[in-house]
Amino acid sequence: MRNLRKMVLPAMFVALAATAGSPLYKNPKAPIDARVEDLLSRMTLEEKVKQMQNNPTGKAHEIADRFKGDSYGTTHEMDCNAYDAAVIYKTLGEHVKKNNRLGIPIINCAEGIQGILQNGCTLFPHAIAQSTTWNPELIEEMTAACGREARAIGIRQVLSPVLDIARELRWGRVEETFGEDPYMIAEMAKAFVNGYQGEGVLAMPKHFVAHGTPRGGLNCASVAGGPAEMRNLYLYPFRRVIAECKPGAIMSCYSAYDGEPLTGSRYYMTDVLRGELGHTGYVYSDWGSVERLKTFHHAVDTPEEAAIMAAEAGIDVNVDWTYQTLVDAVRQGKISEDVIDTSVRRVLRKKFELGLFEGDKINPDDVKKVVRSKENIDLAKRVADESIVLTENKNNILPLDLDKYKKIAIVGPNGHYALMGDYAWVNPSGEEGIDLYEGLTEALGDKATVTYTEGCDWWSQDDSRIPEAVKAVEDADIAIVAVGTRSTFLGRGGNKNTAGEGYDLSSLDLPGKQQQLLEAVVATGKPVIVTFIAGKPLVLKYAQDHADAVLVQFCGGEQQGAAMADVLLGNVNPSGKLTVSFPQSTGNTPCFYNHYDTDREEPFDAPGSYDEPRLHYIFEAPEPVWNFGHGLSYTTFEYSDIEVDNKEPKATDTVTVKVKVTNTGDREGKETVQLYVNDVVSTVSTPKQQLKGFKKVNLKPGESQVVEIALPMKELALWNSRLEEVVEPGDFELQIGAASDDIRGTATITVK
Repeated sequence: MRNLRKMVLPAMFVALAATAGSPLYKNPKAPIDARVEDLLSRMTLEEKVKQMQNNPTGKAHEIADRFKGDSYGTTHEMDCNAYDAAVIYKTLGEHVKKNNRLGIPIINCAEGIQGILQNGCTLFPHAIAQSTTWNPELIEEMTAACGREARAIGIRQVLSPVLDIARELRWGRVEETFGEDPYMIAEMAKAFVNGYQGEGVLAMPKHFVAHGTPRGGLNCASVAGGPAEMRNLYLYPFRRVIAECKPGAIMSCYSAYDGEPLTGSRYYMTDVLRGELGHTGYVYSDWGSVERLKTFHHAVDTPEEAAIMAAEAGIDVNVDWTYQTLVDAVRQGKISEDVIDTSVRRVLRKKFELGLFEGDKINPDDVKKVVRSKENIDLAKRVADESIVLTENKNNILPLDLDKYKKIAIVGPNGHYALMGDYAWVNPSGEEGIDLYEGLTEALGDKATVTYTEGCDWWSQDDSRIPEAVKAVEDADIAIVAVGTRSTFLGRGGNKNTAGEGYDLSSLDLPGKQQQLLEAVVATGKPVIVTFIAGKPLVLKYAQDHADAVLVQFCGGEQQGAAMADVLLGNVNPSGKLTVSFPQSTGNTPCFYNHYDTDREEPFDAPGSYDEPRLHYIFEAPEPVWNFGHGLSYTTFEYSDIEVDNKEPKATDTVTVKVKVTNTGDREGKETVQLYVNDVVSTVSTPKQQLKGFKKVNLKPGESQVVEIALPMKELALWNSRLEEVVEPGDFELQIGAASDDIRGTATITVK
């Protein structure tokens, strides 16, 4: 019956189109399903398989030779500037419309994690910095601006955001994530996706699934875990983003979970992603991940078998050459054409939904009006402002007292370098952004003098320039030590990096001679401010103990130096809070906050010393230097009057938690109220606390506000030993605080 329906429907659509005088798929008023089936019925096998492939554009003058009369599923251009890319996409669109026999358009793609990856586009803070704002509304505003820049260029699909969970800090791609907490990732990803898709640009959450905790922190290494951990942890952000935002596409990953290569897994790519999570868009391979089923995972003997395995798994669009073999595979009976049709339907549907068949008008002159506009640059500054985290501020040394500190010495490799991170279009020199030295010099004017001495680089063992930096500090009133990591776009030959894709670390100590530089500066006795400018946490225990203040800035975009200057000077009150914990040492990892009680809470003596070792981790306590949610302000906030509107809810209810927050200091500031939940007794282990809500508010000195956070009881669900998702009855402790380790009050509800 099902096969008969497949035969009858296309014939019916063709007949309808014939009576109308033109193909049904060209009628914009016809139902999309009908247009898809009509077009599919007209396509040859070769034309179908090309819809399952990505073909790079090349330059504008190369398009005729590269594309001829063919159409493909997607294309990309990631090397030229925004205006030239718009010319390329305009040329390509016109060429395909004229020369492809069916006039099937192509979806133009680009990376878009911190802005569009075309030279000249606005450079916003990286994903990890977006999350430290704890401000989803601001991130949706940001990606909406990115979406408008994309549309001006002709881009209709971005290969973002990253929903990987940052629990393995040695991994180089932590900077691309929204942190260590699944709930935070879901909230930020929803805002990210909605901003882009609200402007008509499809988002592509990635990497499906469980890619971000590779063994040893090595990029693409396998991930260990079972089915319950998969659902409790790794699927959580994808489940919510798919259900609440309906992203246009999902990207698969290179890695294997519990030994199963995910790009070749029908269970994960179809049964779970589509059946369990309800994804209706297409699935796009990470670049080369299909071919790697043979060369990396050794799951098949030949590239042809890799293509068949991935297509049958549910990979609809492939970004390597192996899908070129599918035409012969179908004709040889190795794979059913029904598999091809299923993937092509998904791709065509998105093209119809985007309105591409009606023409995507691209005017390169719009680039000059839209891309990197003053409004977008100002927005990049606002995101950078809210992303900076003040982790230490002894004796309130910050903001800087310019009556006391007239001579400021900046030292360290990130003092005169704008760190954008991987997938930013900038040159490795970082000169396109405002760095700390430039930002502070501009902000100070003639109020104080600023000097810069590098002291050491990011990676080498050359300590010969440290004395020069020490001398500069001795001649100044205060030192700002700018240490951290370096990462640049791998796609443009990034090198000498200490973070970013493919640049993983075996040690989380400050790379190169940065630690020695910091210690030498501290030894001068001058006040020391550490500005940690990086893509991920490193070991900063020494800075916590010896610096007068520490500021954390994760890849802050083109306005990073201006933002840091404004925070140092008090023009901006810092409001960022960590979304990933800082470890005591490399051996102290993983150190995420939402661990099981059994994994860190066993009673033990103080760690002891090298002279007197004691139990467990002998020389240090297994606690972070700074925990998830931590972030200080130049003002203070008091929490009071915690209320819950229903203390005995049903499993289907939503309760509202209220807390009064008062600015008790003398500066206006923003505070993020955080709601954590502890399942007191459960049939399977659950984390000691889990973030389940947050809200950021701005308060003037003395001002109070009652903050309300809704908590659906479905957020209390767990996957039990039989892999059933259930909300178990019993007591749940609700924790309200300023950080995961700064809980200001609690309440208990009893779920019936």
